[in-house]
Amino acid sequence: MLSLKAGQRYIFFSKINTHSIRFSTKYQTFQKSTNYFFSFGRVPSNSHFGKYPFKDRGRAIRYTPRSHSYPGCRAVARRGSTMYHFGSLRGVAAIPRAAGRHSVNDVLFCHNSSIILKTPQNKLILHHMKIGSIQFNPYPLFLAPMEDVTDPAFRLMCKQFGADMVYTEFVSADALIRNIKRTEQKLTIYDEERPVAIQIYGREPDAVAEAAQIAEQARPEIIDLNFGCPVKKVAGKGAGAGLLRDIPKMLEITKAVVNAVKLPVTVKTRLGWDEDNKVIVDLAERLQDCGIAALTIHGRTRAQMYKGDADWTLIGEVKNNPRMHIPIIGNGDVCTPERAKECFDKYGVDAVMVGRASIGKPWIFGEMKHFLQTGEPMPPLSPAEQMKIVKQQVLDSIAWLDERRGILHTRRHLAATPLFKGIPNFKETRIAMLRAATLEELFSILDQIEKEKDFVMSNID
Repeated sequence: MLSLKAGQRYIFFSKINTHSIRFSTKYQTFQKSTNYFFSFGRVPSNSHFGKYPFKDRGRAIRYTPRSHSYPGCRAVARRGSTMYHFGSLRGVAAIPRAAGRHSVNDVLFCHNSSIILKTPQNKLILHHMKIGSIQFNPYPLFLAPMEDVTDPAFRLMCKQFGADMVYTEFVSADALIRNIKRTEQKLTIYDEERPVAIQIYGREPDAVAEAAQIAEQARPEIIDLNFGCPVKKVAGKGAGAGLLRDIPKMLEITKAVVNAVKLPVTVKTRLGWDEDNKVIVDLAERLQDCGIAALTIHGRTRAQMYKGDADWTLIGEVKNNPRMHIPIIGNGDVCTPERAKECFDKYGVDAVMVGRASIGKPWIFGEMKHFLQTGEPMPPLSPAEQMKIVKQQVLDSIAWLDERRGILHTRRHLAATPLFKGIPNFKETRIAMLRAATLEELFSILDQIEKEKDFVMSNID
């Protein structure tokens, strides 16, 4: 993350208002405040691109910042065999004045909403991804929508550990229209967890659009459309990932929702229906044309369900498609801080979405944030600290639901948490823990586990 230091002068970039950029033989110097992304690549030998010619006047290239047929760019110029695209960063960034001069070769990666410049001292990362009016810090991490997991209590806890945006459990459009109480309860949002996206799913454009309007009244920051759920009861009925077999209807639903609400609309989907039908590269462009503000891609097909490894190569291909200008969020098998950083660095995604790795371990967001910002692993939480978090999850879930349902709801987290790994002869205790029906019974077992864990850790030390 770029940190601003006292006493250091900065150039701030905000609006597209510069009319020239000067190029010397080796360096480029920013003359006025503006927002740019730079994309370098080979171009044909002709002296113009599209209908806007460039003019190379010795050491200076002047251009007019107008839109043209190349998506995402304001102007194009070429020097030698390198083409320069100038376009908006869609955010406010800052570059230390000392970093205002760089060799062209020092630009390591620049695309849409990111700039990475190499300086003699270190690497500067300027990144302000935006979805609608929401601006995110560098390396944003999102909590994935998960049924029976991402209720307000869990979302708030993940937010406290560093999640930049959280998603509700997915909401059935049909159930919302029919005023089903359990479904309406999923629309509950607290200010402390913002920004929040409400995710809805359905198979009929009119119904999903009406549901989106109802969801909009809950005042989320984003309406997200689920075109990726692979489970049979959803996909088998033509909703969720089932729409990957009916792309025209998926696009019709998307257009209907974009036109029905004032909030930004985003989409979460998969690579395709199966190995022979990976359509995401073309589909991403078509969804963008429908007016969505961002796209989340899970790196598996519907046929894979959650088996096998997530394939991020196509996610990277979508992100690096020059025709794509909306943020691309990657999802699938992001289980460690190192993997999160690799996904940002290798595939260039604007954000990473974390799902199952957070179950039983909401502090993973803190671990990832620390590693992304420092390059060093975060000191591990002690067993006592982890136990405190687990107990708080139980209490929060009970407060949200009731004692019986709250305990049932947290069993998935208790079964997944790494806190209980390494305890010998734990099987009987685990069974008792997952069968506990009252708070008193459950906490009594957790207290005993904590004593055993401390005993094991003290012997290891």
